[in-house]
Amino acid sequence: MLNDFSNRTKIVRAAMELAETEGWNAVSLHQIAERSGLSLADLRREFDSKSDILRAFQREVDSAVLDKMGAPDLDQPAKDRLLDAIMTRFEVMAPYRGALRRIMKDLGTRPGEAGQLLPSALAAQSWMMEAAGISSTGPVGRVKVAGLTGVYGYALRYWLEDESPGYEKTMALLDRKLTKGDEALSRMSSACGCVSKMICCWVPGKKRKDEESAPPPPPPSSASPDMNGAPSGY
Repeated sequence: MLNDFSNRTKIVRAAMELAETEGWNAVSLHQIAERSGLSLADLRREFDSKSDILRAFQREVDSAVLDKMGAPDLDQPAKDRLLDAIMTRFEVMAPYRGALRRIMKDLGTRPGEAGQLLPSALAAQSWMMEAAGISSTGPVGRVKVAGLTGVYGYALRYWLEDESPGYEKTMALLDRKLTKGDEALSRMSSACGCVSKMICCWVPGKKRKDEESAPPPPPPSSASPDMNGAPSGY
């Protein structure tokens, strides 16, 4: 990742290097341009702001993960495929862990700038779901993306400090969080189904429509009992 020699790549790489040594809040656009060997005008042609540079880094990570993942094995449980996608993401970001640690710390004091990254964070997790063969579209897909973004953010902070071999502790934490999220989504889906049925029962228009579409009752049989219990026709 970030191995080509385009101006965009030079700028992103310089920004991450400076973030690790200087801290994200202290780094200026001028410093990033100087570190990348470009002019400030060159930097402006590529990016609007420091947040824009971070969004470009996120997109680079997305692409690298998708390249590594390939086609998902749909015979595996969906949770396991998603776990694999996120752990692959951590593997891709490992060379930049020091920079990310400083960036996360500094953005914690600047919620406005952190908020600018939320749309790209949601987009990143949408791509992770698609990499795992899980649809991220429609109302249910959007709920899953939002939930996964929260789980990922929690796991990311843990991963930044995890020194266990192969990030085993992060994997165990992520497995637990994804299991709980899957259970919560199942309960929500069941609740939505019950609510939908209740609405159908109580909405008068829906009830009349169902009654009108119901087939008429069969004609009475000659052996049907009359009001006194005797067969009709006697």
